Amino acid sequence: MAKAASLVLATVNAPYGANLSARQLAALIADPKSASDFNAPVFSFFLEVSPDLQRQFVEVMGIDATKVQATAREFSRLSGYTLAT
Repeated sequence: MAKAASLVLATVNAPYGANLSARQLAALIADPKSASDFNAPVFSFFLEVSPDLQRQFVEVMGIDATKVQATAREFSRLSGYTLAT
């Protein structure tokens, strides 16, 4: 878990000056409200983290993949970007 989480957190935290933990990010990517809240680190997860690394993170964090997909779809709808789900 450490490697996948470290890579993901470096990608989503650094550009926004955020300091999310892996658990915090896991909760946010499983919550479609993150899209309507315009949560930049969560959007970064879907836009800037490779789909393979996204899947690894979701798996090691034990997140419900259908919830993550719902969040990605909501970000996609609001932003107009096609995002990996």
